[in-house]
Amino acid sequence: MRREGDVRIPSGCAISGFINKSGGRLSGETIIKSIAVMRDRSNGLGGGFAAYGIYPEYKDCYALHMFYDSPAAKKECEDFLERHFDIVNLSKIPTRKIKEITDEPLIWRYFVTPLPTKLADSQLDEREFTAKCVFRINTRIGGAYVFSGGKNMGVFKAVGFPEDVGRFYKLEEYEGWCFTAHGRYPTNTPGWWGGAHPFALLDYSVVHNGEISSYDANRRAIEMYGYKCTLQTDTEVITYIIDYLHRKKGLTLREISSVIAAPFWQTIAKMPPEERETHEYLRVAFSAQLITGPFSILVGFEGGLMALNDRLKLRSMVVGEKGEMVYIASEEAAIRAIEPDLDAVWAPKGGQPVIVRLNGGEEAWR
Repeated sequence: MRREGDVRIPSGCAISGFINKSGGRLSGETIIKSIAVMRDRSNGLGGGFAAYGIYPEYKDCYALHMFYDSPAAKKECEDFLERHFDIVNLSKIPTRKIKEITDEPLIWRYFVTPLPTKLADSQLDEREFTAKCVFRINTRIGGAYVFSGGKNMGVFKAVGFPEDVGRFYKLEEYEGWCFTAHGRYPTNTPGWWGGAHPFALLDYSVVHNGEISSYDANRRAIEMYGYKCTLQTDTEVITYIIDYLHRKKGLTLREISSVIAAPFWQTIAKMPPEERETHEYLRVAFSAQLITGPFSILVGFEGGLMALNDRLKLRSMVVGEKGEMVYIASEEAAIRAIEPDLDAVWAPKGGQPVIVRLNGGEEAWR
């Protein structure tokens, strides 16, 4: 006989995040408390966090977080890093032994800057150089996986419930101005350390609740631009699409939201002429980056946080505001757990981006 709580909805997954617009830093304990409220939305096969502003002493270095299957993979990867980067510091990522997290790989962290000679020879800017090195490691060095590689930020993920993952990584010892979190309920791919959310490339990180029906089309399209999709998961593709549109093509985040959650053609037809022309161009020029299927995502990036639902709003998302703080989560309860006295609480419409920037950046967020 089934008991209450035995049946979970496969479309579950939990996402939560917050940002301090003034840049003030909060303990990682806060985001753990938020995501723990939604434990029943995941099943223990993946949890993780992205944190921004946590490495001020190394803010000019790329922080590479690594999983290794073996010491041999670690040595091969470190040989590669030494040939391409100046390694400013390296160490194991601090963890604590807890019974809920098992079978952990070797977990290391490297603060690096590209070697000037290698950078000059490559004729690339340093972000593209670093991204290509990340793909080189992840596709050619067996048993080595870069799961985070931005500046002054880091991803922490594992197989387990997110609150346990947070304790495992001692997240309460970190302070940042923005955190996102994910509790996973995998439906199409196995639960493993690399497959947990967030997915990241450079400073972009994505946590995602949903299922992308356009995965194969999106994957084939993005791989034409040099990206390598090795994890067979739709969230990896979303991360690369955002990197491509924002970093490489120079689209604003609002324009990106109009690509991946594009308005329907009948909606575009009713827009004022100038607005209609813009949306028609985005739909035609970037049709391969349109994401179909239910989703809600949180996108962390250098200087801000974006939230977005699919255009039909088939996944839940709630926004709360309190002073300089903005909170976003799958459920209002996850926000109330860390800030019960909100100034405002509301739900974005389908396809309506919520864009929050530090210190009043140039893009309006609501």
